[in-house]
Amino acid sequence: MTDPAPKARGAHVADLWPLVHAERAALAGDLVDLVDEQWTTPSLCAGLTVREVLAHLTAGASLNGVRWLTGVIRYRFDFDKQVAMRLAEQLGATAAETHDRFRRVITSTTKPPLPVIAMLGETIVHAEDIRRPLGIRHDYPIETLTRVADYYRSSDLVVAAKRRIAGLRLVATDGPFTTGSGPLVSGTTLALVMATTGRSVFCDELDGDGVEILRDRRDMT
Repeated sequence: MTDPAPKARGAHVADLWPLVHAERAALAGDLVDLVDEQWTTPSLCAGLTVREVLAHLTAGASLNGVRWLTGVIRYRFDFDKQVAMRLAEQLGATAAETHDRFRRVITSTTKPPLPVIAMLGETIVHAEDIRRPLGIRHDYPIETLTRVADYYRSSDLVVAAKRRIAGLRLVATDGPFTTGSGPLVSGTTLALVMATTGRSVFCDELDGDGVEILRDRRDMT
């Protein structure tokens, strides 16, 4: 009898890309009517405007493993420098060009050496880095958010999510997500995901004895 596990794993990965593409498309649609002043709004990513975060998302969807490794070597394993360089590559001369470049990668399956679920997490977290300062609300499917929350609870890849929630009990109030033990942190799945990835402004939407502990860990890397 053949082992069905490889096929099952492949199917699991394959069904993530449509979720990534859907969230990219939704974000692109939300930004169509931004005026120049809005593009310069500070995002939830420290030091970056909403336009720069969008360019960062474009860079992630344009960077394969070989180009990623080339950049790592070029910048002697200074990952922050590589991120800044790739962002600059995709920024374009105007906000309209930044937006157009992002639209062109909506259905891309190119990625750095990261699991596809990490790409979905990056898309959602950075979309909120953009949307929240602009006052834009988006309804994410709870199933999508739950998959991202499940990923971050057990991963420190890219961001120190697993370490940030260590010793805390997280419980979603709008879906099935729950994890950990210790002081309680409860709220919407989106707020839990964003706080888990260091966006402390979302702690204002959470309840429980563990909220201030989580807030104090916002700068953990």
